[in-house]
This record gives sequence, C-alpha cells and structure tokens, in this order.
Amino acid sequence: MIRDRSYTLTRTSALAVAASAALCIGASASQQQPASAPSAIPAAQESIEHTVKRGEYLAWAGDCVACHTKHDGQPFAGGFAMPTPFGTLYSTNITPDVQYGIGKWSADDFYNVLHTGHRRDGSFIYPVMPFPAYTRVTRADSDAIFTYLRSLKPIHEPNRENGLRFPYDNRSLLFGWRELFFHEGEYRPDPKHDAEWNRGGYLVEGLGHCGTCHTAINKLGGNEDRKAYAGGLIPMQNWYAPSLTSNKEAGLGEWSLEEIVEFLRAGASQRGAVYGPMSEVVHNSLQYLNDADLHAIAVYLKDLPSRHETPPPGRLPGTAQQSAAMLAQGHAIYSAQCQSCHLANGSGQPPGYPPLAKNQSIEMQSAVNPIRMVLNGGYAPQTETNPRPYGMPPFAQILSDADIAAVVTYIRVSWGNDGQPVTEAEVNALRSAPLLD
Repeated sequence: MIRDRSYTLTRTSALAVAASAALCIGASASQQQPASAPSAIPAAQESIEHTVKRGEYLAWAGDCVACHTKHDGQPFAGGFAMPTPFGTLYSTNITPDVQYGIGKWSADDFYNVLHTGHRRDGSFIYPVMPFPAYTRVTRADSDAIFTYLRSLKPIHEPNRENGLRFPYDNRSLLFGWRELFFHEGEYRPDPKHDAEWNRGGYLVEGLGHCGTCHTAINKLGGNEDRKAYAGGLIPMQNWYAPSLTSNKEAGLGEWSLEEIVEFLRAGASQRGAVYGPMSEVVHNSLQYLNDADLHAIAVYLKDLPSRHETPPPGRLPGTAQQSAAMLAQGHAIYSAQCQSCHLANGSGQPPGYPPLAKNQSIEMQSAVNPIRMVLNGGYAPQTETNPRPYGMPPFAQILSDADIAAVVTYIRVSWGNDGQPVTEAEVNALRSAPLLD
C-alpha cells in the first residue's frame, strides 16, 4: 500500500552535529514562480485554503516530517533522536500546540528561524537543521509552510532536552562555525540561465538542501563550496552520498533528464534503485513532487560542473590487491547467491533487480554502499509508480567478512566495471553500522 497522509514513516539514523538529519532533494518556489503544485496565485490574493495546500506541498517537498517525527510518534510533534559524536539532539515540536509547539509563533518568527538560523530567543540553532540551505527559501514560501503547519492538529508533546556534552552544549560556540559555513540570503536567480534552470537551482539549493549530504563534510562539520555536490560519506550513518555533478565516472554525466526524473519519482529505474537514507527521501518526499519540479531539478543537476569524486574519509589502509583466488571466490559466491536476480553478465532485470555492470554506485571510489547492501540488504522505496518494490536479502549472517570482500570485489571489477578491490577490514568495520529503523 502506498503511504497515506497518516505519515507512516521509515526512519534514518542521525548525522553528526553539522550534518543534515535528512537526505533530500526538496522543493519550494522560486522567486519567479511558486514552487508548489497548485496554480500560481499572488500571495496577497491567495485564499487560506490555497495557501495551506501550497504549504503542505512545500513541507512534503522539504521532507520536514522526517526529522520532526519520532518513530511511532505523532507527525511533526518532534522528539526524533539524532545521536552525534558530541551527544544526542532531539527535533522539536512544530505543531500549533501553544505550550510546546509553534502555537505562539508569528510568521516572522518562523521565517527568522529558516532564514537566520536563530531560535525565537535569539540563540543559535544547531546545524542538524540545515538552515544554511533554508536561508535561500523565499518569504512567500516560508509563510505558506507556516500557514500549513498552523492548520494541523496541535499535539501536546513536550520537547526533549538535548543531551550534548560540555562544551558542545554551549550554543554560543556556534558563532565561529557560522562565520565559516553560513551565508545568509534568499536565492537569487542567475540571469545567465532560463527560468527552468533557476527553478531547479532554487529547489536544490533551498528546501532541498541536497548539498548538505552530497557535499563532503570536513573536520569542522561544514560543507566546502569547492567540493559542492561531489559526494561524501554521511557522518554517523556510514552511507556514501554519491556525486550529483556532471562527472561521468561518478556523477550524472551519462544520465538523461528523463532517467533522473524517473529515478527521483519512483526510486527505481533502468539505471538502478535507491537504498539507504535516500530511499526514505523518495518515499516521504520526492515521489510527491510534480513533473515540472522534478524536471527542473534534473536540468539544474545536469548542469553542475564536474568535480573529482571526494575520497571517503577514514578509508582503512591496506587495500587488498586483486588476486585470481579472490576473484574465483567472489565468482562462486555471486553464482550461488546473486546471479538469479542480477544475471550472469551483471545486467540485472531493472527496475526490479538493478544492473551491476557499469553501475556507477558499484564502481565509485567508496565501496561503502555495495558493502552495506550485501551485509544488510534493503528495499527500494514504495512509491505510486513502484508500489511493490523488490528487495534484496541481507547476507551478514551467512557470509564472512572474507566472503563479502570477495563478492563485492568481484562485482566492482567485472563486466567492464572499474572499481577497486575491497578488504575484509572494510567489511568488518561496517558490520556495526547503524541500520534504518
């Protein structure tokens, strides 16, 4: 069954303090036209009903519910735990409850939170909320989201105190981080590009905050502009967010606009399928975007400049050298466990069973994602256009570290793939990686 508006959710593990708590390519309106599914109506002339509908669309596009709903909790009532190396943060209640939610907030208060990254009392917000991207959201879109949230049923759910260790519990210390990584200001259309390109730029750069995960996070917990969208390991989750640039080796350079749109809408295509945190993003958010928004996102992503893929931080030393014995072991395991779905030549049976041959997620420098898929298995998201997704079983309990290293290495170097071998140590390090609950 397709997820209904009762907000049945899957949950992601949390990110480090400076990382976003959700992977998404969201949407909202550009300054040239509204970013919502309803027809364009000047904000001053909108009826309340239309504004609520537009705000709902924007809230779903931004995947707000993912972070502001705890497992088995009421939608938007907060309490979602976000473990970090510095302690645990909890999302806040954003229902219109007067005591614990935004019932006493004004539209100015809400916009100030998105635009400046300050709480109502003036203190800094921890950047698990991606306000460095939300600052680009227009006032009209912010007001529409606020109107929608104020239309919801108030949930009398107290906010939990954060559990950060000293000195990270001192919000004033975020001043230095903000000086380095926060650039306040709404999105400004680039006159060198057409309306659709700017539309996509606004969607990707604003509520979508795509770069928060698809740009490598440095030791200070910030994204570096020079590495924008070149891919990187997501802290605490141990999934690798791939490049979204036009790089042909790791990015979207070989993808057509139609392939990108279908991938975002359905979560599965002839190119492959989404798993891990991105599966939740498609399930909770992207599948609900209209065709024009998805196409605009694809246009913008296709035009991102090519950058070299960011090497994954913390990659274990002693990368295994490809050997005949290892390949033979990997081939034997593949034939016994994988071939019935992905076929002997690795071509798969898309969209149900993704191709492994010339699959960029298999070949890219980081082997984290294919290792985790073999260890933990998973499902592509359930969407309207893919209502019964096929899944992959986990092999962590039946294959050893050596077995998984061998079969992943075999997959990464066979059928013309240009990946690197995998070590047993790399596999073992990921056995304890958090799962999506």
